[in-house]
Amino acid sequence: LPDRDLLALARAWRDATRQAGALFIVDDRVDIALAANADGVHLGRTDLPLETARRIAPELLLGASTHSLEHALESQARGADYINIGPIFPTRTKTATAAPVGPDLIAEIRPHLRIPFTCMGGIKPDNVDQVLAQGAQIIAVVTAVTAAPDVTTAATDLRNRILAHRRG
Repeated sequence: LPDRDLLALARAWRDATRQAGALFIVDDRVDIALAANADGVHLGRTDLPLETARRIAPELLLGASTHSLEHALESQARGADYINIGPIFPTRTKTATAAPVGPDLIAEIRPHLRIPFTCMGGIKPDNVDQVLAQGAQIIAVVTAVTAAPDVTTAATDLRNRILAHRRG
């Protein structure tokens, strides 16, 4: 999308998330996050460095993509407010993505973190239990819901699986 259209879309999402009482995190673009009054920005391994983003936008939550224990520890040390571990499984949501890291990486990274973390990438109803079993608490999905024949049922099913796991 051209930047103008991206900004208009971001502002619409900002309004919707504000009404829902939800955080709004923009992917990759500090400029769009600031212009849309987002709560934060998520930075990939090839995006602006965390320190630079913090200088430009000290008020934003900063997230960082991680694909290994080394990436996770580096991002935490460099000031990320949270990290994302992934992609856990193969995914086609993004065309340029790292190789799947597998759910075992969650258990490897988790004990070393002092900041929150999310998990994403190829997580579907048939494998979400593997991710939860490794200690994931916050799971992000795209096609597990958007590509489902009934998005409400898909979202509800995933939510119920997560809540059931938390109850033990």
